[in-house]
Amino acid sequence: MKPQPIRFIRRGAIVTLDAVAPDRTLLEVLREDMACTGTKEGCGEGDCGACTVVLGELQDGGMRYRAVNSCIRLAHAIDGMALWTVEDLAGPDGQLHPAQQAMVQCHGSQCGFCTPGFVMSLFGMYQNHVAQGRSITRALAQEELSGNLCRCTGYKPILEAAQTMAEHPAQPIDEAPLVALLKQLARERRANAAPAYLAPRGLSALLQARAEYPDAQLVAGCTDVGLWVTKMHRQFTRVLDVTRAAELRRIEHYAHHVAIGAAASLTDAFAALVQDRPQLKVFANRFAGLPVRNAGTLGGNVANGSPIGDSMPLLIALGANVVLMRHGGHRELRLEDLYTGYRKNVMAPDELLAWIKVPRPAAGEFLRVYKISKRFDDDISAICLALSLHLDAEGIVTAASIGVGGVAATPVRAVKTQEILVGKHWTAELARAAAQALRAEFQPISDMRASAAYRSTVLGNLLQRFWLESQGQQAINLDSFSVQGETA
Repeated sequence: MKPQPIRFIRRGAIVTLDAVAPDRTLLEVLREDMACTGTKEGCGEGDCGACTVVLGELQDGGMRYRAVNSCIRLAHAIDGMALWTVEDLAGPDGQLHPAQQAMVQCHGSQCGFCTPGFVMSLFGMYQNHVAQGRSITRALAQEELSGNLCRCTGYKPILEAAQTMAEHPAQPIDEAPLVALLKQLARERRANAAPAYLAPRGLSALLQARAEYPDAQLVAGCTDVGLWVTKMHRQFTRVLDVTRAAELRRIEHYAHHVAIGAAASLTDAFAALVQDRPQLKVFANRFAGLPVRNAGTLGGNVANGSPIGDSMPLLIALGANVVLMRHGGHRELRLEDLYTGYRKNVMAPDELLAWIKVPRPAAGEFLRVYKISKRFDDDISAICLALSLHLDAEGIVTAASIGVGGVAATPVRAVKTQEILVGKHWTAELARAAAQALRAEFQPISDMRASAAYRSTVLGNLLQRFWLESQGQQAINLDSFSVQGETA
């Protein structure tokens, strides 16, 4: 099986890289093959942002720009896209891009190792906000830079750089020739008789490839599989990428549910969930840093089935179903029924997770989701708890739905606690009884993130917080905390 070439656009021209192995990362190719050493490797797992690059692709006839981590993105995943690294930002005359100039003037760099990644995240912000005539607030800067870590500056000058980019001479991208080149690449896409990296552009072709190559490693954003490559040194002779299937990139809104394609990015998927339930905004931002949300997919997170994956407890609480497809058929089941054990599921070798169907909010719904982690931003949960109650006019719980992560081998539904709640008046006494039941329902393990006792105790405490919030109390968690003078 001969590795196939990658074709993408950089600096206004089509670049072709021949015979790139399917399991090589974009960071490896940039540094080792293209001598783009400005892009740094810090963590190799998508946590620090030192390796950030920006990708551009066509969307609705125009350009969309996304900052992503190159350390865990497979190189073939940028085929047919436009790429910017930190070496590409300055003008032909050497004039710094506003993202770079702002960092210089605000003294946003000390040791400098993380600086290229910050600059690329700023460049993405510039294209998505400043170039569109929108200002960048401190809150927005803090949100969109959450995937970049710095040990030196304390972040204040970097946040100031983000807010002042618009003050520097504009350096717009001429998008017309870029769009033309992207369309040319799409037209010239060449088929390979036995490709090592398969990325079908349609659902039918994707399902056919899944049936033909059931042993191919599936990727749907690669934020997990990338770690298998960088940390576990796993190698893959053939990869099947689901993210190019146009049908699975769609998010469709219906009267009673939202259907989120398995290839929709986490950024887009959470935007759809927040549209229906604005209270999920903070949780969506905390799910991961923006580069991870830009690259990862909701379908990949669900199919991976990690017991500490944050989306599954929420989706369980929302009553989500998944649609599994194979060539010639499909089936639908509750999301929690997808899993059979630690990172194991019911999917046959020729099946794919195609859609996640999330019910629209009903009258009387009170929903909260809590993520407990050592770091507020860009960290993995020790516990994730999502609770949804429906109350009637008399305050009786007519329905309860609770999803939990971090307490079992799979994401789980708290069935026994739900049964205690339904049919009773929602009172402080009932909340205490439910908290006690929730603590007893699971037998979590102790690990590097938390002890078993801590997890059990906090589960009950979170249900008590849920009760307080249902009674109108707001200033009881970090979601409501802000430093005076730093919210503008």
